[in-house]
Amino acid sequence: MPSRILPFGRHLPQRRDTKNRPSHSDDLSADLETGEHKRHSAAMDFLHFGSKEKRHSTSGHTTPKHKGSPRIAPAKPAKIEIQMESPPCVFYGGPTSSGALFSGQLRLIVTDTEVRLTSIGMHLRASALTKKPVGKDCPDCSNKITTLKSWNFITEPTTYDHGTHQFPFSYLLPGHLPATTHCALANIDYALEVRADTALADVISHEHPLRVQRALQPPPEKQSLRIFPPTNLTVNVIHAPVIHPIGSFLVQFRMNGIVEKQQTTQTRWRIKKLDWRIDEHSKNVSPACPKHWNKVGGEGKGQQHEEMRNIGGDSIKKGWKTDFDAVGGGQIELEFPASIRPGVNPVCDVDSPTGLVVWHLLIVELIVSEEHVKNSGHGHAVPTGAARVLRTQFKVSVTERGGLGISWDQEQPPMYEDVPHSPPGYVTDYLGELPMPPDQDLENMGDHP
Repeated sequence: MPSRILPFGRHLPQRRDTKNRPSHSDDLSADLETGEHKRHSAAMDFLHFGSKEKRHSTSGHTTPKHKGSPRIAPAKPAKIEIQMESPPCVFYGGPTSSGALFSGQLRLIVTDTEVRLTSIGMHLRASALTKKPVGKDCPDCSNKITTLKSWNFITEPTTYDHGTHQFPFSYLLPGHLPATTHCALANIDYALEVRADTALADVISHEHPLRVQRALQPPPEKQSLRIFPPTNLTVNVIHAPVIHPIGSFLVQFRMNGIVEKQQTTQTRWRIKKLDWRIDEHSKNVSPACPKHWNKVGGEGKGQQHEEMRNIGGDSIKKGWKTDFDAVGGGQIELEFPASIRPGVNPVCDVDSPTGLVVWHLLIVELIVSEEHVKNSGHGHAVPTGAARVLRTQFKVSVTERGGLGISWDQEQPPMYEDVPHSPPGYVTDYLGELPMPPDQDLENMGDHP
C-alpha cells in the first residue's frame, strides 16, 4: 500500500511528554476524591449540628445557649407562725350578739444564730371582694380592706437568739360583723397579717386566715296560714324557721276547705302533686372608687347585682291522707322531710353593711284538680277538668350549728358586783356554853363503832 506524502516544509508535531502530566483519569479521580471529601464533611456537619442552617462558623468562636438555673430565694433568718388557742370564732345569735373572743400565740422561730428585729406588727383585716366590680380591672373597685385591730409587739430594735419566741394576743370580735362568706357575687374574709422588719432590711411576713361563723339559736317552730281565693282552700304549714347546711327538717302540711256542698252534689279538690324547693337569693351592691364615680352617677352609689340558685327540692306524688268528712269542709294532711342537697355548699344568711345580703326561701307548689260527686255517696267522682296551681313561700334562715358551745360572756367568771355576800365569820371569843342540838344523844356517839 503506497504511503502518503506530506507537503514540503511542514514539520511533524513534536511528541509531548506525558510522563509528568496528569492524565484525564487522574483529574477525574482527583475530582471524585474532592467531591467525596465535601460530601463527607457535609454529612459530618449534619450529624454534628443537625442541619446546614444550624452550622456554626469555624472561623469565629460562638457560645452555646444554655437555660439559666432557677433562681433560689435567699433563706430568711427567721420565720413566723400563728397558733390559735381559743375555740373557733362563732357569733351566737343575730347582729346583737356579744361577739367572739379569740386568742393565740405569735411564734417567732429564729433559724440563724440570732436576728435583730426593728419591728413586729400584726393586723386583723377584713376584706370585701366584689366579683362584679364597676371597673372591670380596677383593684380599688373590686376589693375593700378594713383594719379592725393592730398589735405592735416591740417598740425598739431587739435581738433574738436562736430558738422560738412567743408573743400572746387576744381580741373580741364585735358581734355585728358579718360572718365569713363566699358566694357568686362577693367574698368576705378575715385574716391576721404579720410583718417583721430586720436590721438588714429583710422582711419576714406571714398571713393566717381567720374563719368567722354565726350560729342562730333554734326558735320554736313557725306556723303559717295561707288562703287561696276565690276557692275556700286554706293551707296551714308548720316548719322550722332555722335550718342547717347538713341535716333534714320536717314540714307539716294541712289543707282545709277541700269540699264544697250543694243541694245534690258536692265539689271536691284532690292533690295530684306537691313540689317543694329551697332557693338561695343573694344581692350585692358593687361600690365605685373615685375614678369610676361617673359610671354610677356620683359618690356613694354603686351597681346592684342579684342571683338565685336552687339548693334543694323534691316532688311528692303520694303519701298524704285525705278526709272528705272532716269538720270544716274536709282536710288533707301530709308530713315530709326537707333538706339542702348535699354538695351544693350553701351560703349562710348574711346581711353585711358592705352591701351583700343572702337569704333563703322554702317554696311549696301544689297541683289540685276539681271533681264532682253526688251527696248520696253513690257513683264515682267525675273530674271536671279544672285544675289549679297553688304556690306559697316561707322564709327560712340557713345557719351553722351551734353545738354545745356557748357565748364567751356566759362562760366567764362572775363579776365582782355579782358575787354574793360572804358567809358569816367564826366566833372565837365566845365564853358561854354551846347549845345542845335537839333530838341528838352526844353521849352515845362513842358506843357505836
